[in-house]
Amino acid sequence: MGRFRRAEPREEGPPAPSAPAPPAGAIPPRPRLEVGWATDVGRQRGHNEDTVLVVELEQAGYHSTLPTALLVLADGMGGHLAGEVASALAARTAARHILQACLTPLPLREHSASEPSLKELLTEAFQKANELVTERVPGGGTTLLCALVLGNQAYIANVGDSRAYLISPEGCSQITRDHSLVDIMIELGQMTVAEAAHHPQRNVLYRAVGQRGPLEVDTFFCHIPPGGVLLLCSDGLWEMVSEEEIAHVVTTSSSLQEACDALVEKANQAGGKDNISVILAAPPEIAGSEVHLLER
Repeated sequence: MGRFRRAEPREEGPPAPSAPAPPAGAIPPRPRLEVGWATDVGRQRGHNEDTVLVVELEQAGYHSTLPTALLVLADGMGGHLAGEVASALAARTAARHILQACLTPLPLREHSASEPSLKELLTEAFQKANELVTERVPGGGTTLLCALVLGNQAYIANVGDSRAYLISPEGCSQITRDHSLVDIMIELGQMTVAEAAHHPQRNVLYRAVGQRGPLEVDTFFCHIPPGGVLLLCSDGLWEMVSEEEIAHVVTTSSSLQEACDALVEKANQAGGKDNISVILAAPPEIAGSEVHLLER
């Protein structure tokens, strides 16, 4: 049964037995994030240059935390092994920096003026990833997309054209912006979205990890509504499968892992022209929904 499907009418008959009451003093189950992910080489590439990194965190007791997950997706480029090395190095470097700051201490609590905000933390992590990739993988580069999910809130950072979407009962909405040449041309009115889909330079990026000099990082904050799902993916998915199809798969699958596997299969059925990676995350159901660019 999918996440947003309306319950089917029940046939007439004797009432179903009620679930047994929990024993007195039983500890209620802790709310947990649901996470699924998948990555695949596709049908036309010789090796997979994407990197997916998922870390789930829970802490009970003193300074108990909200259900937390760090989701990182990177799509490497550069030929030979440069792309896959760049994506792996960027993902691991960013994740290490974020996790170290989150665990000592968790930045959600009261912090001093000397401690970075979550926006600053994500930006610093991307800058460190950019420095290392530039130094150690000459000629290589990668997109980098990261989401730190805390309960029903997601703090997102992005460079390149890997995308984050919010899928809810209202539909599928893109959170991030592509840093591609065709995206600039669309914004300037020089090209339509339909034309961009077939443009020979549609995969040319003007911003990516591995570029020399300071790296500008987009940061976003997103409240995930009840029943909502956060989706991160490489262009190997969104170029091959429409947003409508993506939303349909997610909302009709019985689990997020099943949805990830089905999305990869759909991208391959459509031609699998690139590596395909996707991460899905759904929080415990807490009210609230908002998406906006964090203050710079």
